Amino acid sequence: MTPSEPPPSHLSPSAFVVALRELEPRAAALLTRRLVAGDALEACARFLGVSEAALSVSLLRAAVALTRRLNPAARQPAEGEEEAAWARMLAAALEREAAPVPAGLVPVVEVCRRLRAVSGEVATGLEAATQEEQASPRRRREDWMRRLAVAALLALTAYLYLSRPQEPPPPPPRMVAPDAG
Repeated sequence: MTPSEPPPSHLSPSAFVVALRELEPRAAALLTRRLVAGDALEACARFLGVSEAALSVSLLRAAVALTRRLNPAARQPAEGEEEAAWARMLAAALEREAAPVPAGLVPVVEVCRRLRAVSGEVATGLEAATQEEQASPRRRREDWMRRLAVAALLALTAYLYLSRPQEPPPPPPRMVAPDAG
């Protein structure tokens, strides 16, 4: 019996491009910065203004989401202690090839390592996909609709400003009679 999903070592760069584009933007950006661009954990944490522990948990969640897109059979860690332990182990596994990982984390580590191995092709694919999306008729239509909405808001604001009722003139200053005393 053969598995329906290809093993991580056979995942193509285009599969990663599609999966990264389907992820939430923050998760995709984190994986792209850490694994595709190759930034160190410390540099990513400093860039985002979070601790390394917090970044490790975010990276784990993003990596699990990516792995589940590519292999729905992969499991998520239980929240709490298991998630914190997996985050530490994933960070160690990305730094050292021989770092021990539990069986449930193995698919996530393999996907992350494969993504790192094909990072050049994935970066090129992501850039090409972004340029293709920018040039697409759908994107142009959305841009024109946004411009039209802004123009309509500006026109409505100008109309309301110009058609407002005139303010009454301020009352004349009161003359105070000097004391006759």
